[in-house]
Amino acid sequence: MSETTTAQRQRKWTFPSTYTILAGVTLLVWLAAFVIPAGTYEHDDKGRPVAGTYHRIDETQSFGDRVRDLFLAPINGLYGIQDDKTGQVAPDMSGSLYGAAAVFLFVLAVGAFITVAFATGALDSGIGRLAFRLRGNSFLLIVGIMVVFAVAGTVEGFAEETLGFYALLVPLTLALGYDRMTAVGAIIAGAGIGVLCSTVNPFATGTASSAADIPIGDGIVLRLVMLVVLTAVTIAYVLWYARRVKNDPEKSWSGWQPGDRDVKAEDHEPEPMTRRQATVLWLVGLTFAFMIFSIIPWAEVVNGPGSTPFKWELGWYFPELTALFLVGAVVIGLVGGLGEGKMAEAMGKGFGDFVGAGIVIVLARGVTVIMNNTQITSTVLHALEGVVTGTSSAVFAVAVFLVNVPLAFLIPSTSGHATLAMPIMAPLADFANVPRSLVVTAWQSASGWANLVTPTTAVVTGGIALAKVRYDRYVKFIAPLMGILFVLICGFLAIGAWLS
Repeated sequence: MSETTTAQRQRKWTFPSTYTILAGVTLLVWLAAFVIPAGTYEHDDKGRPVAGTYHRIDETQSFGDRVRDLFLAPINGLYGIQDDKTGQVAPDMSGSLYGAAAVFLFVLAVGAFITVAFATGALDSGIGRLAFRLRGNSFLLIVGIMVVFAVAGTVEGFAEETLGFYALLVPLTLALGYDRMTAVGAIIAGAGIGVLCSTVNPFATGTASSAADIPIGDGIVLRLVMLVVLTAVTIAYVLWYARRVKNDPEKSWSGWQPGDRDVKAEDHEPEPMTRRQATVLWLVGLTFAFMIFSIIPWAEVVNGPGSTPFKWELGWYFPELTALFLVGAVVIGLVGGLGEGKMAEAMGKGFGDFVGAGIVIVLARGVTVIMNNTQITSTVLHALEGVVTGTSSAVFAVAVFLVNVPLAFLIPSTSGHATLAMPIMAPLADFANVPRSLVVTAWQSASGWANLVTPTTAVVTGGIALAKVRYDRYVKFIAPLMGILFVLICGFLAIGAWLS
């Protein structure tokens, strides 16, 4: 090989890492805030913006303040505090936690839990036996994962919680002859399509319906039909890709890490699991099942938003889930016979392996801090508000979807997006002679569609970091599916407006 060819290969451009992408997004948003004027809406007694009350406000931040925000963006993204009076976020404020410290620690705790479980040998043995049993019908694993995640997404907004499943599902898909992108697609697209087609999800449909002053059940028939159709289409797409990679590994869009193709389902049945290993597997499964049970707001799912929680309802969130996985790691280590030394070593390794994904989440949250402190989000919303007025019902429904797509990129939090946008968008439905529930459906479809790819959400950037898949390759994988979903969503919204 000539020196010239070697030098050309060395100079070959490679797509930047997730960290670089988020750093670039942070800088672009920071620069855009110098051009986009600050503004706000008046708010009612529930803290919701009032339509027609947008007004410009004087910029209160000096250039030095802005530079400080840029400099401290990752710090604010971790443990920034939002002042209850001014709404500004900084590490030294007094108020509510705005940073992603809770999610960051949750990711580390899951890393420790999974690493300890692998150290016992139970997961390796379990994955080997499951791969052997599914070696002739491995597509059933993908279908099962995506259906379960879609149901969890539509019922309770199962999204960030999926970060805990990568360490389990990536090795399993590799053992079945698929690649890392197959696992990413099954997890992100599976849960994402459920959130996109939320039916009673209190964090999306519930929050938006409450802000629009309608019951959570309004529009549920259309959403159920969308859930069935779009989930089937999404599963079919992931299965098409998985079969394509299995038949020809060179067609993998994620590429192969060292050792990936050495993980194979055995042609002969593996050795039976020991009783200790079986117990560890049961504990792992029960821990994840208990996590799902503990975070669902059952009363709101059954009776609607604002309902009094059932006595048996836990209402856990990231702090409790973090403690759950840390305690679970210790219990599994003891049951698995690791002993104190090996268990501590495995937990430390788990923290180290997952800290990269945690940093990605922190950087993404830092972007929203800059938008919050410069007060440009309301201005962007006001600019989009006029786009949906003066149109037919079908065009109006699609326009609401289109308007909310860029806003969803700016505000990846479904509850935050709903709280800000719905009080303004919902009243516009009255003038277009369409039910407000259709606006809720259009809004949550936009939020769910955008969050399949937006780099400022932990579900995407954290997930691909855990799976060790590059963002540009993930975009290549998800883009065709998003195009298909885009057309179907617009069709469903137009039909829903026509039938209303």
